[in-house]
Amino acid sequence: MLKAFNNVTARTLARGGLPAGAPGRIALSVAGDDVAGKKLVLQLFDQLGFDGVDAGTLADSWRQQVGTPAYGHDLDAAALRAALAAAERDRVADYRREGEAMVRQLLATAGSIDAIAAP
Repeated sequence: MLKAFNNVTARTLARGGLPAGAPGRIALSVAGDDVAGKKLVLQLFDQLGFDGVDAGTLADSWRQQVGTPAYGHDLDAAALRAALAAAERDRVADYRREGEAMVRQLLATAGSIDAIAAP
């Protein structure tokens, strides 16, 4: 089992990636216990135009969920690694509350989920 594609928004994915080595290339993270599976996902990220970051095991995947420093920000690989490392396990519930509040604010401002997801 792998956890991938959830550290960025649908808008980021819809805009698409950039060629390898391009400035501003956004990174995506994958966590899981299947080393071969992670390798395939990292290759897929590259084919889609994103840098890939191995975020550790499935047990570490909380580092890329809603509200964590890595979640919802268009980060390059170095910044994503730093954000994953900065996540604090004892703040998971706080991260979730903060992330949900952010989504509620976006919905209130945009008026609809379609407006948020539009590229």
